[in-house]
Amino acid sequence: MSAVKPRTKSPELEIETLDEGQWRLSDQKPENFTMIVAYRGLHCPICRTYLSELDRNAEEFGKRGVEVIAVSTDTLERAAQTKDEWKLRNLRIGYGLSIPKAREWGLYISSSRGKTSAGVVEPNQFNEPGVFLIKPDQTLYASSVATMPFARPHFKEVLAAIDFIVEKDYPARGEA
Repeated sequence: MSAVKPRTKSPELEIETLDEGQWRLSDQKPENFTMIVAYRGLHCPICRTYLSELDRNAEEFGKRGVEVIAVSTDTLERAAQTKDEWKLRNLRIGYGLSIPKAREWGLYISSSRGKTSAGVVEPNQFNEPGVFLIKPDQTLYASSVATMPFARPHFKEVLAAIDFIVEKDYPARGEA
């Protein structure tokens, strides 16, 4: 469960990006939402598929007034390798998310099991996935947090949900 309740102010997030220097949540002024997608890192083949889907849909999120950033605890080198090997061309990639900051956002943390089946070494500790929709006033609108790499929201469904939310002025839920 997220450490942040809907309709309450999200924690600040300041993170380095591969192409744009430091990114701050408080500097974002989206039309509708900032979407923060926390991924496990270079070692995760499911993240590769997931971020590739997000990369293909980045323009659609932009058309809906949604600013997107993908973040992980990976180092600069691992994040750059991720962008290059996964052929991510449309996505803002943040790196160096600290474990305490990941916990503040309600993300689960896992410890390394060594090398993955693909032969990539897992970091000593890393965050598990999460998706956060943040309103322009920095309050949490919605989140989906997982304890492992499986069962994440599909981005086509998130796009459809954003269309509904904006059209119907649907309120954030789960605040009680």
